[in-house]
Amino acid sequence: MRVPTIKGLIERRMLVNYRVDVEVLQRMLPSPFRVKVTSGVGVAGVCLIRLAQIRPRFVPSILGLSSENAAHRIAVEWDTPAGVREGVFIPRRDTSSRLNTWVGGRLFPGEHQLARFDVHESGDDLRVALRSADGRTRVAVEASVAPRLPETSIFRSVADASAFFERGSIGYSATHRPGSFDCLELRSLDWHVTPLAVRHVESSFFSDPAVFPPGSVHLDCALLMRGIRHEWRAHDSLRVEAGR
Repeated sequence: MRVPTIKGLIERRMLVNYRVDVEVLQRMLPSPFRVKVTSGVGVAGVCLIRLAQIRPRFVPSILGLSSENAAHRIAVEWDTPAGVREGVFIPRRDTSSRLNTWVGGRLFPGEHQLARFDVHESGDDLRVALRSADGRTRVAVEASVAPRLPETSIFRSVADASAFFERGSIGYSATHRPGSFDCLELRSLDWHVTPLAVRHVESSFFSDPAVFPPGSVHLDCALLMRGIRHEWRAHDSLRVEAGR
């Protein structure tokens, strides 16, 4: 069955980004993915995104759906017959929508776990928190719009950071099927990012010492996108034979 292109509006997207030891990240990646090394480190993070007007392209926007969503991401690259490609590997997706948990991985790429989101926005101040129903994922971020990136960031400018994350439009997601990864492309039709100053951040994923040994992961920067028209396009799943 051909999966239709889905379109909608990104009302708010926060990209909270960490710089991580390359060897630590590589241990988390299945074949054929490898860490995209930037300034000697890998880049991983969590995308906190509120989607609105989500519907097939032929459906009016008034009939579209809304939801809060989160995706843990790792910047990766991999070899193809056409050369090296880059994108993100997504070990986990969470959503406020029960519909997303049902259609994801069945009718549309990307398996989702149900989560409760707590969101407060007041002008340039944002607070987003989530707790998954299975208890495995907790995230809390408080941030405000800022004029520039932190001086400690590996990115030299907002333009550099923007270009880096824009290239990560293709995402391969882990599934319950060993060696099978769903592929979904996010096409942002009005790409624009703004720096955020993070006042507080918690992540059960990045604070897990069994996954990230002390000193292997550091908050790098956060970016904000608002009011972005976009499309989701499904691509063929990637299947890797055991032992490869």
